[in-house]
Amino acid sequence: MSEQFSGTMPVAGRHSFDVSALEAWMRNHVEGYAGLLAVEQFKGGQSNPTYRLEAGGRRYVMRSKPGLAAKLLPSAHAIEREYRVMGALGKRGIPVPRMLALCEDESVLGRAFYIMECVEGRVFWEQSLPGLPPLERAAIYDEMNRVIAALHAVDYAAAGLADYGKPGNYFARQIARWTRQYQASETEKIEAMDRLIAWLPQHIPAGDETAVVHGDYRMDNLIFHPSEPRVVAILDWELSTLGHPLADFSYNCMGWHIPPTDFRGIGGLDLAALGIPSEQAYIESYCRRTGREGIAHWDFYLAYNLFRIAAILQGVMKRALEGTASSQQALDAGKRARPLAQIGWQFAGRSELQRK
Repeated sequence: MSEQFSGTMPVAGRHSFDVSALEAWMRNHVEGYAGLLAVEQFKGGQSNPTYRLEAGGRRYVMRSKPGLAAKLLPSAHAIEREYRVMGALGKRGIPVPRMLALCEDESVLGRAFYIMECVEGRVFWEQSLPGLPPLERAAIYDEMNRVIAALHAVDYAAAGLADYGKPGNYFARQIARWTRQYQASETEKIEAMDRLIAWLPQHIPAGDETAVVHGDYRMDNLIFHPSEPRVVAILDWELSTLGHPLADFSYNCMGWHIPPTDFRGIGGLDLAALGIPSEQAYIESYCRRTGREGIAHWDFYLAYNLFRIAAILQGVMKRALEGTASSQQALDAGKRARPLAQIGWQFAGRSELQRK
């Protein structure tokens, strides 16, 4: 899995661009830029193509939309939001790369893009963390937990993000949004998705909270220090907004319910032998760090997030069929929409049993 997703490759033809045009733009917009530009594309990622740039002995990362905004799904590939939120959160002590320059002028490369610093470290694609000793696995999971708790504790208004989303009514708005996105990307009927679309709006838990939510907080979107169990950068903020922190945290817990064969989960593994905490222990750590006594309606949150993942993967499938997805693994990822939706519907059923 590491070989499939980690590292770089030559720029794929459909994601190539005029390097000389980027070079000229960086000379005028990136402080300290000098030298001839070498470009490679990162293997990982399905949504926004990401490139490693090198010039004058310095490394940068460029992240771009996959094409002209007019040809993309509404509100998708929001790299401008990524740039804004990382710039704001970096000033509040959240580990993110340093933002260097944003270009929204599509005439430069035929798409919007931004430049950030290149953060060196480890990315763990397998949540089971093969090859690491149990104590280090435990420390990595605890650090992942610590960082999401710190993110949800950020005063978003003080960070300049009061208008970064709409506070309140988060689940209703997100369910409606992902229903529209799913239906716009539908390539085949998935009965479990149709059932979730009908069930979820009727079972939203009472009460509301608002925090900055990452939207895709999972282990392989974190860069860890080269030798320490410490997060040095959170990546891929495309889905971030102001939202309910328990939506974000329960998404982070999806791996406990997904088998290793489906989206690299840890479901069914001997966690104690591996040194990985149980889901309950992980939840208790988050509650302790955020001052919660516990989390009710957990099955709803799981069903919601599996529905949401399935909707995202259906979009990946649509882009793969249309030839705009940013990696060769897009088609395989899209095929996982159905089994994840089916798991989501099982949690909806379990929630119903608990209510009776």
